[in-house]
Amino acid sequence: MDRMDLPRFLDHTGGVLALVSLTAAVVWGLIATDRLVLSPRARLLAQGVHRATAVCALGFLLAHIGVKVAEAHTTTTAALLPFASGITGRDGLVGLGTVAAYLLVLAAATGALRSAFAARGRARRWRFLHGCAYAAWCAAILHGLNAGRAPAGWVTASYALCLTAVAGALVLRVARARRRPPHGRARPHDAARTGPAHAARRDAPAAPPRPAALDGRLSAHGAPDRTR
Repeated sequence: MDRMDLPRFLDHTGGVLALVSLTAAVVWGLIATDRLVLSPRARLLAQGVHRATAVCALGFLLAHIGVKVAEAHTTTTAALLPFASGITGRDGLVGLGTVAAYLLVLAAATGALRSAFAARGRARRWRFLHGCAYAAWCAAILHGLNAGRAPAGWVTASYALCLTAVAGALVLRVARARRRPPHGRARPHDAARTGPAHAARRDAPAAPPRPAALDGRLSAHGAPDRTR
C-alpha cells in the first residue's frame, strides 16, 4: 500500500480494527477463565492471545485518534476530554468514544499490573477495574455505529460478528460456571481419601500397646527390643 494511502486507510478502518481487536481481547479473556475444559497450558496460551489482541486494540486506537485529529474530524480537546464539545448529537457520541478509550487504557493498565494487585490481596478490586473492558466495548459499539459516516455493509457485519462473539463467550462462561462443582465438594481424584473405605480405616481403633513383660522376654531371647 502506498504511504499516501495509509492515512485514508486508517481513517476508514482504524476504528473498526480497534473494535475488532478489543472484541478479540474480550472473547479470549473470557476463554482464559475456563478451568473445566482447558488445561493449564491451554489457559496460558489463551491469556497470551488475550494480551496480544489487547495490545493491538491499543495500537489501532491510537492510530484512530491520531488520524481523526490530523484530518480535522475532531479536535484535540474533544479527543482528550470526554464531552468537551457537547453531550448531544455527534459531539456526545465523540465524547462516548473518548470514554471508551480511557476505559480501555484502564483495563489494559490493570491487566499489566495484575501481579501487583494479587500480591497485595486486592483481587476483587482488580476484577472490578479490569472489567472496565466490558464497558469500553459497549461504548465503542455505540460510538462506532453512530459517530461517523454511515457505516458500510462490511462494517455493520463486523459489528454484528463482534456482538455475536462476545455474547457467545458470555453464554459459555455462565454455562461453565453453573456446571462447576460447589466449593468444598470433593474432587474426583480425592474420592479415595474421602470414600467409605478411607473413613473406615481412619475411624478404626488403634492397636493396643504390647505388654512390657512380653517385650522383656523377647529381648532376653535375642529379639530386637522395639520399645527403644
